[in-house]
Amino acid sequence: MAGVFDALSVRLATQAGFEVVFVGGYSVAATALGEPDFGLLTQTEVAATARAVCGATELPVLIDCDTGYGNAINVIRTVREMQRAGAAGMFLEDQVWPKRCGHMRGKRVIPLDEQLAKLRAALDTREHGGGDLFVVARTDARAAVDLDEALRRGRAFRDLGVDAVFVEAPESVGELRAVAAAIPDAPLVANMVEHGRTPMLSRSELGALGFRMIVYPLSGLLAMARALRETYQHLRREGDTRALLDRLLTFEEFHSVIDLEAKYALDRQYGG
Repeated sequence: MAGVFDALSVRLATQAGFEVVFVGGYSVAATALGEPDFGLLTQTEVAATARAVCGATELPVLIDCDTGYGNAINVIRTVREMQRAGAAGMFLEDQVWPKRCGHMRGKRVIPLDEQLAKLRAALDTREHGGGDLFVVARTDARAAVDLDEALRRGRAFRDLGVDAVFVEAPESVGELRAVAAAIPDAPLVANMVEHGRTPMLSRSELGALGFRMIVYPLSGLLAMARALRETYQHLRREGDTRALLDRLLTFEEFHSVIDLEAKYALDRQYGG
């Protein structure tokens, strides 16, 4: 799954040929607020992003919903907001709110029974709403407690009946292997964060270990940030972008990305 964060990034991921995409809170906090993933992003901001992204693609979109933004009652509203936005699925984690990025320091987790209640609320709300929202249960207990606690929680999530289990931030190939061995009968998520805590493995390597869902949440964001920084610095320093033209899309190429011709066709159809 390619990580996207707005309508433009999901158009580019769609055109690249991905079959499913993921909206991560880290990227939305960075692009919408210019802030770190430190519990600053709100439910309404995530819902607005979900609507924009889902409206710009026909691909299934999975949304990082952090902790559900409160208790089980808040989770109920979050599920309904994701269903209304057109999301195909959501991630729910067990951190104490305000949460932090899974690869940052200082994480804490809520009691397991409290998280199970929130997950039950999500599953019940999905069923009552007549939807098929895919629910991924994430635990951050590896960093907040230890690997054994993370595995215990992962098994409990599986037993509850979630659609996939995500043990965040294993710190070695051995730990990835331990996750797969401890929860062999559930779809497992691997999170590939460049320069993060988890070793970077290929799709085939992770598949051989037993992981079926692989998220690259920050690749697009980090690439965009570097390109923007270098372009802005060059423009400020040199006073023009003539030396950068081979690194930029042309005006017409960008029009193809945003499908300008479709709007021209509508304009002709309705006599504009």
